[in-house]
Amino acid sequence: MRRKLAAGNWKMNGLAADLAQIDMLVAALPSCDVDVLICPPTTLLERMSRRATGIFTGAQDCHAATNGAHTGDVSAAMLVDAGASHVILGHSERRADHGETDAAVCAKLLAAWAADLVAVVCVGETQAQYESGETLDVIRRQLAGSIPDGPTSARLVVAYEPVWAIGTGLVPSLAEIGAVHGFIRAELAARFGERTAQGVRLLYGGSVKPGNAAQIFAVADVDGALVGGASLKADDFVPIVTALNAA
Repeated sequence: MRRKLAAGNWKMNGLAADLAQIDMLVAALPSCDVDVLICPPTTLLERMSRRATGIFTGAQDCHAATNGAHTGDVSAAMLVDAGASHVILGHSERRADHGETDAAVCAKLLAAWAADLVAVVCVGETQAQYESGETLDVIRRQLAGSIPDGPTSARLVVAYEPVWAIGTGLVPSLAEIGAVHGFIRAELAARFGERTAQGVRLLYGGSVKPGNAAQIFAVADVDGALVGGASLKADDFVPIVTALNAA
């Protein structure tokens, strides 16, 4: 059985005062039977890891190199040193804002694994690609180019985040979510074998809210969610985690 995962991506949000939300989250989930992960900005990573009892702490990106002349970047080993257990890689905002290619994501993934981080790899199509029926082709290409050989279910999570649904309030139909997740599972099985594919957790991300979480979590092959805005406040994130726990 794949253990469910509720992951929150704070993106470029959060100051020291916002760590109180973590205290509220920890207090509200004493008997939760799912994994909970929060990925704050790097400035809060160490402080969050020290107080997030029972909650995993992750980063939002890492550099492919272990060290060197890369001003402003952070290596995977540095993230581990600051308390991270996970790292998000290949988020559409990194791909768009920083021009990250599949090859760049793949190199970062190898660095993350070398540092014993669990990698949450994001894939997803733009609105233009969705409307032109290219969704599965895009997903296939991103999976092939972003994930290197040798994954295990313990160190790889794949998040399907349709770009057009992130922060827009738009959500694919449940049938569409199910079709893409099933396709991702099949692609992983074809390349890495059925055993590995069945162990990798697949998350849905894109305007997940307390009001739609239960329906999304009922879809086959959806093992949790990668949540953006709704993860910033415990009052919004707790109902999502509770819905996942009940799924």
